[in-house]
Amino acid sequence: MNNVISLRTHWQWRKKVAQHEAIKLNSYVLDLCCGTADWTIMHGKAVGSKGHVIGLDFSQNMLDVAQKKVTASGLDNITLVQGDALHTPYEDNTFDYVTIGFGLRNLPDKLGGLREMYRILKPGGKVIILETSQPDNKLVVPFWRFYFGKIMPLFGKVLTKQKSEYNYLQETTKKFMSYQELADSMEAVGFKNVNWQRFNLGAAAAHYGQK
Repeated sequence: MNNVISLRTHWQWRKKVAQHEAIKLNSYVLDLCCGTADWTIMHGKAVGSKGHVIGLDFSQNMLDVAQKKVTASGLDNITLVQGDALHTPYEDNTFDYVTIGFGLRNLPDKLGGLREMYRILKPGGKVIILETSQPDNKLVVPFWRFYFGKIMPLFGKVLTKQKSEYNYLQETTKKFMSYQELADSMEAVGFKNVNWQRFNLGAAAAHYGQK
């Protein structure tokens, strides 16, 4: 469904993020709301055999699927953990990078999530946030609303028999912060050098910051 919803462009978004902010070899990385571990596995390849990546997700069902993918990847530098992104089990100043892909808008406390990411990053460590967003071009907005409000739930109903989940997706996307509001929120909790990339005419955005 990720492929269908984004017309497969979510893979291009991830590749562009990796080009903009390449995760370095030997890094210690936490991938929050890792889902079925697509991005976690990309990080595992980036950090090499001496680095390590933890994929954390609230859903054990997601992690069960993720484990199968990690095993199939052949990587032995990835650990999957069930946990709460708002209250992670890690000490202050632990990670070189913290990433979250399409998960921040699902947290009941977005600012609390950003504060937790800041807390567990090492000084100088970096956060990478990839998230759905809202276009602001007046010509694009009506088409975006039609796609998220009508077409995407229909895909969910036909392909997965779960229309309600995709109604939830478009509702959370519509109510989520704009790309500028997210940047402001990151700065408010202490991140510096905050910058962003926008994709697909503003339908998604990547935000970067440093502790």
